[in-house]
Amino acid sequence: MSRVNLTRPDRKPLIALVDRANRALQADMVQNAHRRGHPEIKPAHNSVFATLGENGARAADMAARAGITRQSMGEVIRDMVDLGILEMRPDPEDRRAKLVTYTEHGRWMAGRGYQHLIELERGFEEEFGEQEYATARDVLARLVDLLDQWATTETAASEAAASG
Repeated sequence: MSRVNLTRPDRKPLIALVDRANRALQADMVQNAHRRGHPEIKPAHNSVFATLGENGARAADMAARAGITRQSMGEVIRDMVDLGILEMRPDPEDRRAKLVTYTEHGRWMAGRGYQHLIELERGFEEEFGEQEYATARDVLARLVDLLDQWATTETAASEAAASG
């Protein structure tokens, strides 16, 4: 049996750098909540804080934005309801559906989290300089747009091949 030769990148792959930065930022958000007296906040809660808008959202939509299953999002939401951070109520546009919204306490906690994000960004600007940090953000945003564009093109090509 022959061995397949693995061709590895000559430097750390971008996906590894972005993943590590994401995990570090996610951990920092939870640690910040703990430092501010909220040890009940868990890493899984980040998926809700990152996807729940001010006017609420459906759990299925939040799960899609977070890239997790509906079941996983539902579990996190139930935990946060039990903690008094979220509430569920009928969706005014579809009474059969439930809308996830922040409680007053949850809005306060989310606001503290956003304030911490603002402070982090200021710290990054101080560390790297305003222009360099703006460039880094711009490049990351453009990468996301390009990857989304490629995925859309790939999906359309696959669907066309399957139907034709």
